[in-house]
Amino acid sequence: MNKAVILVGGPSRATRFRPLSMHLPQPLFPVGGQPIIWHQIKALSKVKDLKEIILIGFFEDYIFQPFLSKCYEEFSGISFKYLREYSQLGTAGGFFHFRDQILRGSPKNIFMLYTDICCSFPLNDLLAQHERHGRLGTIMVTKVDRSSAHLYGCVVVDHETKLAEHYVEKPETYVSDLVSTGVFVFDQEIFSFMAKALEKRAAEFEHEHAQENAYGRYEELDNTQDVNRLRLEQDVLRAMAGEKKLSAYLCTGFWRQIKSAASAVPANALYLQKAATDGSVALATSSSDGPEILGSVYIHPSAQIHPTARIGPNVSIHARVVVGPGVRINDSIILDNVHVKDNAAVLHAIVGWDGRIGKWGRVEGSKVTSSDDIDEVTHAGVKVNSICILGEDVHVKDEVFIRNSIVLPHKELGGNKHNEVIM
Repeated sequence: MNKAVILVGGPSRATRFRPLSMHLPQPLFPVGGQPIIWHQIKALSKVKDLKEIILIGFFEDYIFQPFLSKCYEEFSGISFKYLREYSQLGTAGGFFHFRDQILRGSPKNIFMLYTDICCSFPLNDLLAQHERHGRLGTIMVTKVDRSSAHLYGCVVVDHETKLAEHYVEKPETYVSDLVSTGVFVFDQEIFSFMAKALEKRAAEFEHEHAQENAYGRYEELDNTQDVNRLRLEQDVLRAMAGEKKLSAYLCTGFWRQIKSAASAVPANALYLQKAATDGSVALATSSSDGPEILGSVYIHPSAQIHPTARIGPNVSIHARVVVGPGVRINDSIILDNVHVKDNAAVLHAIVGWDGRIGKWGRVEGSKVTSSDDIDEVTHAGVKVNSICILGEDVHVKDEVFIRNSIVLPHKELGGNKHNEVIM
């Protein structure tokens, strides 16, 4: 039997995803027509003999219940559970804290995934390599541009043995262009290894503070120095690599982080393109009496699209959306209950729930060309060129042009805005 744990974080950890996370938790935000976390669950459901998926995070218990109820119906044969952390225990602390529940039933292998990633998720291949090499854990890595490698956890890999020889979290100098994807699989003995890591961390803190006290330099610990916090990257993976207990699997499919709100648009495109490759029936197609569809497009069955509209490529249109005559939409996400009126254009943008785009209005961002995550949508308080994002209940009046801007919820825009953050 196999199990999986998805680390979903909490409200305070999705600040870069605002204003979208002000309405909906980041893991439940839809990309490719489904919540971010659904794509991970879908991939996990295809893993052989996987019986349970556990979500661990800081959100209130009720937040994920409706979603998990739907998962019970869609993915029969798999049980789902949400476990709430009540204190910040580090990226591996919650995983270790709930070890008794994770180990219940004696799973042979345990997947761990971060929720803020978009990936092709070759999990069966990852598991096959893990079982073949017999190490304590296997980390899935991907290749990035050398210039951006320092933004990630870098892994030095022996290409013959597939062993991870060295792990460094966001190094200051170049170490490797192979980086962690936030996807791992561990043997159940990982918890014994983590217990030793906690003991070592405690001993190091005791020694350091004994020295500080001796020299009168004692300072209270902040949250990042809490001896009870267990960091997966610094405390666990680095030690596993040092002891030759970590193998590395190279993902050759697509991968990117979903850190900022702007990064949801390229992630949406990747998942839609994957759905097209897989032959998904959920994607829209052109018809003689319907709108013109270009490329990969998802349209919710309740949406109303005028036959003269032109939609795509890489567009998701959600529930109860109304799109008027002559509208043009590409590389965008249109959320529930939005009304896009006659001859408006939405390009490289996200239009939040209950939004209105007036006649001949235009909401336009800049196309994302880099494969790296868009970590910053502002610089020195100024909006940089990237995706245009309208929060919940934003109304753009007729003939108004909103370009490269972020608009917080409940705003009415009666004039043109360019490269602004509208509070």
